[in-house]
Amino acid sequence: MSIMDTLSFLMSIVISLIVIVVVVAASFRILREYERGVVFLLGRFWKVKGPGLVVIVPFIQQMVRIDLRTRVLDVPPQDVISRDNVSVKVNAVLYYRVLDPEKAIIQVEHFDNATSQLAQTTLRSVVGQHELDQMLAERETLNAEIQRILDQQTDAWGIKVSNVELKHIDLNETMVRAIAKQAEAERLRRAKIIDAEGELQAAERLAQAGEILSRRPQAMQLRFLGTLLNIAGEKSSTIVFPFPIDLGDVLGVGQKQKKTDD
Repeated sequence: MSIMDTLSFLMSIVISLIVIVVVVAASFRILREYERGVVFLLGRFWKVKGPGLVVIVPFIQQMVRIDLRTRVLDVPPQDVISRDNVSVKVNAVLYYRVLDPEKAIIQVEHFDNATSQLAQTTLRSVVGQHELDQMLAERETLNAEIQRILDQQTDAWGIKVSNVELKHIDLNETMVRAIAKQAEAERLRRAKIIDAEGELQAAERLAQAGEILSRRPQAMQLRFLGTLLNIAGEKSSTIVFPFPIDLGDVLGVGQKQKKTDD
């Protein structure tokens, strides 16, 4: 056996060993606890593997990794016209995770992008069905409705939408000024109502006081004297005080005049 033949034999052995090592190394995959592997055998779905050590036959089987952790999707601002014809910009944040790796790979292409597009269209559709006051005051209701719709539509993709939160509702300056005027008018209306209720209560109390004073003339006399005392306490040179006719009868002036006439 010549030296060249020996070298060729050794080279073939080395190459064979290298190929075997590469094939063996490519056959072993390690999946973390939050990962799963969707394995295809000759292009057909075979099974879902993981976590831990996974053995794949090279060139015959292919594996696609899927992360099962909750993902956060920031829905970009959407131009929406509300039911009362107000133009607003609304954005939201979406929390979802993959529950069925098989469906997420087979049923939809790029489930992340598909979920994002579906979230944008659903956000515009749901928000557009409500008035501006409902958007500002009933965010929890809108969040629950959007989450329910998205969860139903992504169930066929093996995706679970756990939560949806509206982040911002942006209005133009004109609408902000209009809302401020509306709030000011509402405050004025409440102030007038409170003032009117105070006048009503005061009138009721005055009516009750008048009934009590009419039944007891002495109380009316004391009331007049108290008012005169209050006026006299002020630094005034002239005091105009009404003198009712009934007060003369109470003080006995009318009776003396009648006796004189008799």
